[in-house]
Amino acid sequence: MDATAQRRELRRDLAARRRGLGPGERIVAAQGLRRSLDQLPEYHTDTRVAGYWACDGELPLNLVIPPLLARGQQFLLPVIDGRCLRFAAWQSGDEVTPNRYGIPEPTALDELLEPARLDMVLVPLLGFDRQGRRLGYGGGYYDRSFAFLADQVRPTEPLLVGVAYAFQELPYIEPASWDISLDFIATERELIDCTLSHPSHETTA
Repeated sequence: MDATAQRRELRRDLAARRRGLGPGERIVAAQGLRRSLDQLPEYHTDTRVAGYWACDGELPLNLVIPPLLARGQQFLLPVIDGRCLRFAAWQSGDEVTPNRYGIPEPTALDELLEPARLDMVLVPLLGFDRQGRRLGYGGGYYDRSFAFLADQVRPTEPLLVGVAYAFQELPYIEPASWDISLDFIATERELIDCTLSHPSHETTA
């Protein structure tokens, strides 16, 4: 089986396991994710924090967003713009509409921010390893949108924080040349610092 086929099979298996979680398990995981992010200073101080609308069993951010807004920080959601992402401010109650993949996006697009203007990004994923390599969904939106980080000394802004259930950890993910590494990974069990495990100039998934 070639690398592409292996990634496809991994994506399918991890997505199925994630979808199989019950409501109680998701609630407990959301609580654990909040505790993990509480250990990250930037979660408490960064002005512009982007996240995602949890779909298809993704770890929900419902307990992560309210503290940001209560502290006066801004929470943003991704909006597909061609082959890349831009980001729009959102809070509970704001209107959304499904994009081409059925994922809700903010409808109020008065100010769409470029990825470089963000301070921190909570990145969805299907699999990860402890070196900060990410198995995404195959569309390449995050890698293209944050490709400018490939030539920068990491960590820098925006800080890329992968969000996943602990069972989504893989022993090793073979990197592709276009992959952009994560700085941290937050699961329901722990906050993993990936900045110490790979050279700052290395670009991995």
